[in-house]
Amino acid sequence: MAQIDLIQGKWCDIVFEGKNKEYGAYPIRKATGKRNVIAMLSILILIALCIIGIQALNAYQEYQKRQEAILAEMELSKLQEKKTETKKEEVEKVIKQPEQKVVEVKQNTIKFTEPVIKKDDEVKAENTLLNMEDLNKDNRRTADESYDQGTNERQVDYGALTIEEEKVAPPPPPAPEPEPEVKVEENKVYDVVEQQPTFNGNINQWLASNLKYPPVAAENGIEGRVIVQFVVGKDGSIHSAQVVRGVDASLDKEALRVVNSMPKWVPGKQNGQSVNCKFTLPVVFRLQ
Repeated sequence: MAQIDLIQGKWCDIVFEGKNKEYGAYPIRKATGKRNVIAMLSILILIALCIIGIQALNAYQEYQKRQEAILAEMELSKLQEKKTETKKEEVEKVIKQPEQKVVEVKQNTIKFTEPVIKKDDEVKAENTLLNMEDLNKDNRRTADESYDQGTNERQVDYGALTIEEEKVAPPPPPAPEPEPEVKVEENKVYDVVEQQPTFNGNINQWLASNLKYPPVAAENGIEGRVIVQFVVGKDGSIHSAQVVRGVDASLDKEALRVVNSMPKWVPGKQNGQSVNCKFTLPVVFRLQ
C-alpha cells in the first residue's frame, strides 16, 4: 500500500475492488490525482510570480534612488554655476580709470644779447638813443613787430632784447575723483557674494554619518529629498535654518536637526570681508 502512487489513481481501483463503481464516489476519487497535480502546479506558478514581482519592485526602487541622487547633484551644480556667473558679472562692472596724459607747458623765454663797447665814430646814428623830443617827432615805432603767419609766434624787437611768445597748451583736465570705498554692512545677509561659503571637508560623507533615519518614515517606506536653506555667519556658524521644500514631517525635522548640528563653515566674503550669506543644501533620505 505504501508503494502505490496516489497521483495516478491506482489506489482508487484497489479501494473500490468488488464494489459498485457506478456509485458517485468512485469518479470523484478517481479524479483526485489530477486535481492534486493542478493544485501543486498552481502553487508553484504563484510562488514564481511572487518572486518575480518582488525582484521587479526592488529593481524599480533602486532605479528611483539613482534618479533622485542624479537630480540632487544636478541641482547643486546649477546653484554653484549661477553663483559663479553672478560673481563674474560683478567683477566686469569695475570701471577702469582713464590714463592721464601729461601735457608739457612751454614758458616764455627771453633772449639776452650782451652789449658790445664801440668807439663813438663806429656807432651808427640809428643806434643812438633819442631824447623825448626826437621821439615825439619820429613817426617810427619804438618797437618793430614782426609776425610769422606760418606760426602763432610773435617776436618783439626792443634793441638788444628779444621776447619770444609761444602758444601755451591748455592745462590738463582734472584727475577723476577716486571711487568711494564700498563698506560692507555688518548685519546684512547676502544672497550672493563674491566668495561663497564652503564646508570643511566632504559634506556628503558628513551627512551620511550623522543622519538618523526616523523610524516612522522607515516603517512606512517614506523617502525623498528635503531642501534646507540656512545662513552661514561671519564666524562660520550656522543659524536661521528652514525647510524650503519638505517631504514628510519626520524627515523635515531630522534634516533641520542635522543642519543645525553641523560644525563651523568657512564664511563667505564680499570685498575681501567676511559677511553673512544664505546657502541652500539638499538632504537626501534613502532606505537601504
